[in-house]
Amino acid sequence: MRIDVRSLLNRWLTERRAAPAFGDANAWSPGFARTRRFLGALALPVLLAACSGAVGQGATRPQAADKWYQRAQQEYLSADVDNARDAVAKALAIVPADKEVRLLAGRIALARLDFAETLRLLKGIEGSEAAGLRGRAHWYKGDLEAAADELEAMLDDPDVVDDWAKSIAKLARRGAGRTPFSLSSALLAPVEMPHVSPYAPFFVVPVEIDGESALAMISTGTGEVVLDSATRPEPSWVSLRFGKKLEVHDVPALSQDLSGLSKQMGAPIKALLGVNLLRHLNATLDYAGRQFVVRSFSPPAPPNATRVDVFYVRGGGMVLRSGVSADKEVRGPMLIDTSMSFPVALDKEGWQKAGFDVASLKPLEQDPEQKLKQGVLSILRLGAYDIPKVPGVYGAPLTEIEKQLKLDVDGVIGAGLLAFFRITFADGGRLMWIEDDTAVDQVLRSGAAASSSEDGEPGGGMEPERGQGGPPSSFAPGSPGGPSLMPAPPASQQGAAPPSPPKPATKPPRNTPDQ
Repeated sequence: MRIDVRSLLNRWLTERRAAPAFGDANAWSPGFARTRRFLGALALPVLLAACSGAVGQGATRPQAADKWYQRAQQEYLSADVDNARDAVAKALAIVPADKEVRLLAGRIALARLDFAETLRLLKGIEGSEAAGLRGRAHWYKGDLEAAADELEAMLDDPDVVDDWAKSIAKLARRGAGRTPFSLSSALLAPVEMPHVSPYAPFFVVPVEIDGESALAMISTGTGEVVLDSATRPEPSWVSLRFGKKLEVHDVPALSQDLSGLSKQMGAPIKALLGVNLLRHLNATLDYAGRQFVVRSFSPPAPPNATRVDVFYVRGGGMVLRSGVSADKEVRGPMLIDTSMSFPVALDKEGWQKAGFDVASLKPLEQDPEQKLKQGVLSILRLGAYDIPKVPGVYGAPLTEIEKQLKLDVDGVIGAGLLAFFRITFADGGRLMWIEDDTAVDQVLRSGAAASSSEDGEPGGGMEPERGQGGPPSSFAPGSPGGPSLMPAPPASQQGAAPPSPPKPATKPPRNTPDQ
């Protein structure tokens, strides 16, 4: 069943009074399904230490050390990773041999992608959880043999079920002599990003996989590259090339049936590009500008951008610290999943932080399963940006995700919001630069209009490209550079003012790139 939500979307984009639904509700479910499969494959153990000796250690731990430990736990669970690192360091200074404290410190270090520190902290610690953490640290560091040893040791525990670890251990054994994610050829390669759906802003890019052309979807809800099992029935090592300029050698890839995704998107999707690859590529996602940029270097801070620090649960689940409350001090963890086309999906506690009782939310009438409700957040914070009037949903399977993560997330941020911004990974994926060029674009457009009136010629030819002056003013289909989020408006609405993207209420200080 195709959901016709054109009037809802137009009302939100023009008046900011109603929450839209981005197309077919059935098209939204794959993002959550992939997120669940990814998180399930990671089989994340309990983030709070639950080993058999935990009670005894907590009972004998000095009071000061225990307070620092408890504080580090809470800060980690609220995505305040830097403060969690400082707090757990205070606990370690008092009880350096405490297993629980060292495990927590290892999880925090891995979340910050500090692999050497993770291995140092967990050296000599026994148990499947410590082995799993060390295995992931070795894997993401590129030490394949050690990764296989540790992951196989973890899998020897009969209580551990981890399909991701099984596949990765096999890949690591087969990868002897390889250097994962080694880059060659050009320093930078821009790739055109096609808009494959008029109903949802999927991030799709062309790529060559072992010399064969294919379409891939960027999926930050996935840790690794995933290839369609119709072409790669088993996990394998592949090479990827972007824009016929930049090649990535020795890319580990898992296997999964992507035929259902291809059918729902109306495009032959042969691969999912996960965050482990995006971090190495220092990638830029620019949906409005229809551009995907990959680099062999970490880019400088773009002008007119805000910095957003991100961390990775078990090195793979991408999480940032965000807020949905008028109180700027109230922030919590939000998953990032570009395969989900909703702008935001919150759980019950997330909506409560936003000032809503879920019973007051309106049902999404077009949802064929009648499970979803909708509302409009008064504010959503991304770095220094306060984004007003953001539509969101309630009823998505976040409880299942939280159980698998053992992390009380407030919700998920999806492509329906991220498509309005230009996003760049930097510092090995430890941060994202999020750009909003609306103000610059308005200035340039004013200049174009003035030139048109003075010269008596149309000013349309002076419209800036995205990334060289900002997003287009129209986000309707067919507008240059605009995301195709909906079909053309009905005849009764033709001629109306074009919708505008959400704009931050505040702007961060302008930065000057050092190039």
